[in-house]
Formats: sequence, C-alpha cells, structure tokens
Amino acid sequence: MSSKTNQKMRTRAAVAATIGSVIEWYDFFLYATASALIFPKIFFPSADPYLAMLQSFGAFAIGFIARPIGAAIFGHFGDRIGRKTALVLTMFLMGLSSLAIGLLPTYDKIGLWAPTLIVILRLIQGIGVGGEWGGSVLLSMEWGQKKRQALMASWPQMGVSAGLLVSSIMVSVFMTISGNGFYTWGWRIPFLFSFVLLIVGLIIRAKIPETPSFQKVQEGNQVSRLPVLEVIRNHPKEILLAALVRLSENGPFYVYTVLIINYAMEKFTMNKQFLVNANTAGGVVMAICIPLFGYLADKFGIRRMYLIGVVATLLWAFPYIRLINTGVPMIVFLATALAMIPHSMQVGPQGAFVAKSFPARLRYSGLSLGSQLGSIIAGGIAPLICTFLLHQFGTTYAISFYIIFAAIITFSASLLVKSYPEQEEDNAVTELSAVSSTI
Repeated sequence: MSSKTNQKMRTRAAVAATIGSVIEWYDFFLYATASALIFPKIFFPSADPYLAMLQSFGAFAIGFIARPIGAAIFGHFGDRIGRKTALVLTMFLMGLSSLAIGLLPTYDKIGLWAPTLIVILRLIQGIGVGGEWGGSVLLSMEWGQKKRQALMASWPQMGVSAGLLVSSIMVSVFMTISGNGFYTWGWRIPFLFSFVLLIVGLIIRAKIPETPSFQKVQEGNQVSRLPVLEVIRNHPKEILLAALVRLSENGPFYVYTVLIINYAMEKFTMNKQFLVNANTAGGVVMAICIPLFGYLADKFGIRRMYLIGVVATLLWAFPYIRLINTGVPMIVFLATALAMIPHSMQVGPQGAFVAKSFPARLRYSGLSLGSQLGSIIAGGIAPLICTFLLHQFGTTYAISFYIIFAAIITFSASLLVKSYPEQEEDNAVTELSAVSSTI
C-alpha cells in the first residue's frame, strides 16, 4: 500500500473509531445524567430521597457490572473475526437500548415493571459499551504508526469526552425547550435521538477495513479459537493490572460528573441545568486535553505521563471538595471543568498503555476484560460508595479520601505494567489484497 493510501486509511480508521465512540458514550452518559436528575423521580419514587437515589445509582451500577460480560462476548468476536465486526455489533446494542429507554413508560404507568425494565436496558447498555472501548482503541491504534500509538489510541478516548459533551448539551437544550414538561416528555428526546446517531455510526464504521495487526494474525494462522479463555489463562496479571490502573481515572470521574450533580442540587439547591452545563464545560476541557496528553505521552513516555496524571488526581482530591463546599455556583462550575485536566492526563495515554501489555492475537479480549473489570471496581460503584460515605460520615471530605485511596492503588499498579515483547511489531500496512479491494 502506498504511503498516501496508508495515511488515508489511518485517518479513516481514527475518524470511524472516534465517531463511533462518541455515539456509544453519548448513550452511556445520557443514562448517567438521567440517573442523577430524572430517574429517581419517575422510575424509583420513594418517600426518602436518599433511598430513591441509592436505587437509581444502583441501576446505574448495573450497567458497569454487565460490562465484563460485553468485554468477554465482543473480545471473543474481536480476536476471532476482527475488530470491525465486533464494533458494529456493539453499536446496535447501545443504540437500540437507548431508543427503548426513551419509549419506556414510567412508574406511575406500569408500576414495578418500570424500574425492572430500566435495569434490563441498562444491562444491555453495559454489555454494548463493554465491547466498545477496547475495540475502538484498537481500531485507531493498530492503524497508526508505532511512534504515535498513544495519540492514535487517545482519539477514541476523546470520543468518551465528546459523548459526555453531546449528551450534556442535549439534556440542557431540552430542559430549556420543554420547561415544565421536562419530566414528562422532554427527557425522552435525547434518548430517541440515539437512533439517528446509530444509523450515522453504522454507515461510517462499515467503510473501514480490518486493522493491519489483526490481518497479520490471520495471515500467520495465529487466530485463537478461544481468546477469552486463553488470555485469562496466560495473562491474568496483565488483566488485573489493566483493571487497577483505571481506579483513579474512572472512579473520580463519576464523582465529578454524576454524584456532585445530585449533591449540589440537594445541598445548595443549585439549578439542575446549570450543573448539566458544568458537565458540558468539562466535556470541552476533556475533548481538548485528551489528545494533547496522548501526544505528550508519545513525546515523553506513556507510563510517565500516566503517573503524572495519577499524582495530579491525588493532589486535587482535597482542593476539589473544598471548592464544591463553597456552594458558590460559578466555583462549582470551575471545579468541575478543572477536574477534567488530571483526569485527561490519564485518559490520553491509557489506551496505548494498557493495550501494549497484551499480544495482538489476544489484545481485544485482554484489553476489554481488564478495562471493564476496572470500570466495575471504580466508576460503577463510585456514586454508591460516595453516597454511603456522605450519609455515614456527614462530610464530603470522605470523598477526598476515596479519591486518594484510588490514586495510591493506581500508582502502584502502573509501575508494574509491562509491554508485551511481541508488541514491538511493525505497524506499517503491508500490501494486502483484502484491503486493496476494499479501497
């Protein structure tokens, strides 16, 4: 393949991975925002707001518990038949489940069926996103040059922030448009919009050929028959470390973007739309900073950049809560936006940092299982844990200690991550008839 064609395919792959990631995470974060703003009132009604919030955040956590299931399912397909096919399937699951949420009757209409169905749909979302993250990172990274692996892997990561940004904008817009009707029909429109995004994403991803790394695995007849079982058997340490390096990135993120919305509404009676707009600002910061720190990781070292981000998260724990506790809306807004900088320091290099610890033939399975296991023990239960800590100790500084604890574990795990020797492969695209015919 010529250098010009090679570069064209790299660009296509990065765009397809990123846009698909935006769409998938739009759906996921839309639910996260709704779990703090809307669902406690219409799907989990209770005389005690604390119990209603625990129920809503419990359903939110269910989506994370399902993510390793998705990682195993789509890790198998991604390492058996290719990254592209697996990613098309994940998009179907996310888009259709979000559409169904937008059409779901409330507790007042169908009683206990409402919370039951919302939990089932959240499980489906979790399965979809469990297979999305690792695949989108690999689609971009494996088409990229070896010297730019962190930057290429950061583009789908930037899609995570863009998904947060778009979902926050949509919720804010329809809060304004629907006014008093927001809790009846306004909240549904962003979920129904997922179907439009699904069609767009499928068209874009259908045009991308398989990655060069996976094509080499196929050419060498090294495709694993049972990649999930093989990676668990041969690389358990790498899977565990992949999970632990996410603690200080994933857990605090859901404190910043989910828990604090509810806390500020209840404690300081802040306007819910203002708080959603704070998440929107955070999404803008992430969209800029994630590829920036991916670029810097390629320049100064992937592990080094990651460790700097972990330390920054630890140092931010107490100042962040101090700013939130002022109760001043603009300071809370600023704190939310600034929190995304240490977060982005980790997210930027994270995809390449973790992916490089697995061989190409098992990379989708290993990367997905490790990262989604980390999502359970970090982001999925963070709002639940911190809601409990607030209730138990009566001080938000308990959340600071939670963030510090997560950062210490992540720092230790990050020192132990090693690149797989076979990872040092040439990422230049070879002359392959399958790719040529696609182009």
